[in-house]
Amino acid sequence: MPQIHHGTYDRHAHVHHRVGGWMPKNQRVLEQWLDKKIKIAEHHQRTLTEYKHAVVGEFRALIENDPEIYMAFHQMFDEVPTKPPYNNDPTGKPQVRDYLLMLSLFDVILGEAPGYEDDDMVGFPINAILDWPMGTAAGYRAFVNPRVNAMFHKMFNVWTKFLVSPESRYVLTTEPGGWFSPAAQEAIPNFAETFVCDPSAPYWGFHSWDDFFTRLFRDGLRPVELPDNDSVVNAACESTVYKIAHDVKKHDAFWLKSEPYSLAYMFNNDPLYEQFVGGDIIQAFLSALNYHRWASPVNGKIVKTVNIPGTYYAESPAMGFAGETGPDPAAPNLSQSFITSIAARALIFIEAANPKIGLMAFLAVGMAEVSTCEITVQPGDVVKKGDQLGMFHFGGSTHCLIFRPETKVQFSGDFPVGTPIKLNQAIATIPN
Repeated sequence: MPQIHHGTYDRHAHVHHRVGGWMPKNQRVLEQWLDKKIKIAEHHQRTLTEYKHAVVGEFRALIENDPEIYMAFHQMFDEVPTKPPYNNDPTGKPQVRDYLLMLSLFDVILGEAPGYEDDDMVGFPINAILDWPMGTAAGYRAFVNPRVNAMFHKMFNVWTKFLVSPESRYVLTTEPGGWFSPAAQEAIPNFAETFVCDPSAPYWGFHSWDDFFTRLFRDGLRPVELPDNDSVVNAACESTVYKIAHDVKKHDAFWLKSEPYSLAYMFNNDPLYEQFVGGDIIQAFLSALNYHRWASPVNGKIVKTVNIPGTYYAESPAMGFAGETGPDPAAPNLSQSFITSIAARALIFIEAANPKIGLMAFLAVGMAEVSTCEITVQPGDVVKKGDQLGMFHFGGSTHCLIFRPETKVQFSGDFPVGTPIKLNQAIATIPN
């Protein structure tokens, strides 16, 4: 992250903490992107008598009819410092400093599919609008409010309907800004050989933007390592290691900079969490260009599945303006452990065929607008390693594999943070 407390701020610097590729590391790309959106939104403010999307009008009514929410949405912008670089938003243009422009920007975004913007991508467009307010105390109050999150959920349902419609395919072209442009193909090399598609067909055979983002690997691209060895645990997602933790507590101060896990909250107080107290967790995040489906890490049987509602834009207070290093410019990237306790997420319990593993859990966690977690298995289903468990829609996010203390799981080489792992790769063993 560029040094934002001391010295000169270089808005063209690469922001290395923008993990996962959801927000451009090059500030200039984000500058150009939001500049265009602000111009459209300001034009709409001048010319439209009502919002194009009724849900945005509902959002405005929620803000203006609830004094607590109204105060928070005013204060979150007021609390962003007026000194550089905070007087410029992540695009280098005048900071979005009121909720009315914020809502107008939402209205623009809901009618668009993310493109490959200026040889990069803005995979979290709403996150880009809210980046600095998310780091304020008032922003935290607003973004943990259940009514605010219910409205975001309603807004995302509108967006999802567009992203799964054929109208969203307009970005699936070889033209500049398209997902099959030379720049995009350089970012996702050997696309046609890697993923199920037909380059000779319109839109390469994809029915919608969501269809493109939930694309499948071609047969044989991610073979299951040691499929019949029940003492081996495989990777459930194509991802990058974020953290490995041991002796996880029932309750812990998950809002601190160290981001300890808090099992009761992660599991939304599901009674099965008690079995995992003192156990181990490996967490890894999915990048913007990754494969976005989840696979079973073990041979076994599905015991229980739970979709847990939660927040979308609450980041750890330790990563906000009150933190030691200033706000995360791509929040909630630096709050990935924190959001396992509060974000929208999906929980799948699997009884492994190996009794020394026994019950284990897979937790899929939404980040920002990437929060639609679709579970595709049901209790009672028998699964083999590599069988699909579900998927993220609108991109990817972060996930955890959670083991009971009795499992004595041994991660292969104790993967250092930042290690990429392939889907179905053997990542851990259980001693005999």
